[in-house]
Amino acid sequence: MVGAMDFKRIISVILIAAVALLSSCGGGDSTANDKTDLSDGVDDMFSDGDLEVGYDENESVRVFLSGNGADSESDAVAVTDGRVTLLAEATYIISGELSGTLLVDAPKDAKPRIVFDGVSIRSEGACLLVLSADKVFVTLADGSENSLDGGVSYSLEDGTSVDGAIFSKADISLNGGGSLTVTASEHGLVAKDDLTVTGGTYEITAASDGIDANDSIRIQEASFKITSGKDGLHAENSDGSELGFIYISSGSFDINAGGDGLDAGAYLQIEDGSFSVKTEAASSDSSAKGLKATGELLINGGIFTLDTADDAVHSNSSAYINGGKFRIATGDDGFHADDTLSVTGGDIIISESYEGLEGLHVKVSGGDIRLTASDDGINAAGGTDSSGFGGGFGGDQFRPGGPGGGMRPGGKAVGGSSAESGSIVISGGTLYIVAYGDGLDANGTLEISGGHTTVTGPTTGDTATLDFDATGIITGGTFIGTGASSGMAQTFSDSEQGVFAVSAGRISGGTEVTLTSSDGSVVLKFTPELDFSVIILSSPEIKKGECYTVTVGELSGEFEAD
Repeated sequence: MVGAMDFKRIISVILIAAVALLSSCGGGDSTANDKTDLSDGVDDMFSDGDLEVGYDENESVRVFLSGNGADSESDAVAVTDGRVTLLAEATYIISGELSGTLLVDAPKDAKPRIVFDGVSIRSEGACLLVLSADKVFVTLADGSENSLDGGVSYSLEDGTSVDGAIFSKADISLNGGGSLTVTASEHGLVAKDDLTVTGGTYEITAASDGIDANDSIRIQEASFKITSGKDGLHAENSDGSELGFIYISSGSFDINAGGDGLDAGAYLQIEDGSFSVKTEAASSDSSAKGLKATGELLINGGIFTLDTADDAVHSNSSAYINGGKFRIATGDDGFHADDTLSVTGGDIIISESYEGLEGLHVKVSGGDIRLTASDDGINAAGGTDSSGFGGGFGGDQFRPGGPGGGMRPGGKAVGGSSAESGSIVISGGTLYIVAYGDGLDANGTLEISGGHTTVTGPTTGDTATLDFDATGIITGGTFIGTGASSGMAQTFSDSEQGVFAVSAGRISGGTEVTLTSSDGSVVLKFTPELDFSVIILSSPEIKKGECYTVTVGELSGEFEAD
């Protein structure tokens, strides 16, 4: 065992005393912008009609499909060569096979219900085409198996392009206890207004989008398997309104997409459900994100397995993660928000990413997060961050912090980027970060006031465990950080609790680091996965004026925290 005096020649420790917080380094209330609902403007997400699956067979219109026509005794059904038209508000029970199109051309205020009970339709165009109605309800009869095989797109007399196996110019709602298989040369299901699904099992194979809607996609208690050349689910309204949203309260989703898995032109809200999403860009200019919203994105629960070529979870505005279980492998960011990324809960494992969490403002107040990033673990304000310190840290000696040593208490070195407005605020949760770039990279301010944060990495010469432009403060919580790059290393600029900052020669990954108090109690113990030469420790249990022992492998020394 190396003696304390020998160890002091190897390790120097900084204990940063408590200081008053500067107003400029506060990150604000970490939960101030948390949201649990984005659908305030929608009075009833699901109507009674959406949920109703019962019907009176004696009061219903029977339609028997056969060849390119159908048999029915009702005047509400018109049959021409290859076209079966439903003309009025009624409940239609449909069975059989059709080579052609099932058409709804009812009054504008009509709400017909179509029951599929063993239906097979093959068409050169749309299999089910809704031209006119207020809203159409499609119920899959319990235990029934139904299939639609739609062809290429074509234009109606009014210029509307019909490009789905199911195509509706009115609101359309699907439910029931049966199954529907859709094969489409263009989109699978298309609604020019709202599309609602509250039951049923769906298998959709589409050359373009699996499901496409103008105003909204609303789903509850339904099961989907979607293989699409473009997006799995796509909602977008070109008039720039709040429409074009996706709302999911529950359900099961198995999506393999050549574009985005779920893509909302307005907001995306998920309350619960099971999601297996794999994306791979169909072309070089295709987006291939898992869950994507142009507006805000909110997840309150669910189980997510996301394997994506692009960001796994992405918002062009702000994203709020309040719960859920995530298993993510991505070619880009695990979670990305152009503005604020807020994580208040969830079980999150990101096994592969470019950057784990990224946003202009990243706020973590809860959750259990474990991530691996080839670049930054958490990045505030910026994509690829090439700023930082140049050069390496030569020799096998350990150096203290401060402007003249290998550890800097704040600011970037010459050649780094100027301070920006980004922020990282950690007030709770458990984070374990393996980063080959910067561990925590705040192009602006960094504040830690709670939680338990562990960073292991980085491994290259121009990256650091901590990297911030303006201020980096710790007022509470536990922080454990190691990194192999000591040439640009930073430690906290201000603190209300003790901070040990150690700069050393390279130590092999797998070497245990222990901090013990004078009575032999273990304060902190951990084993970094990657090689390291920088160690940063902080905890509310570290008291000024008391002696601690730092042990790194076979090296050990005693220090007074004052």
